[in-house]
Amino acid sequence: MIKPRKVPQRMCVGCREKGNKRDLIRVVRSPDHVVTLDPTGKKPGRGAYVCRQRKCLQQALKTKSLERALNTSLSEETISQLLEQI
Repeated sequence: MIKPRKVPQRMCVGCREKGNKRDLIRVVRSPDHVVTLDPTGKKPGRGAYVCRQRKCLQQALKTKSLERALNTSLSEETISQLLEQI
């Protein structure tokens, strides 16, 4: 008998709800401290997950939970790039 594959779960840093890893967007801080979106989920670096809704990203930025999860401060330019990409 074949067991069904377990789907990895991750928590959104904005709304704090758990969801399937594939349904969330990964925000990654690369080793050279550049913060970008990671659509593949495979870039090296420290990552945090956000729902695909703009309000979750805005909530994560407002409460600074994204900055805490990535262990870095975000510039206004980086924030605007993340908001336009989502």
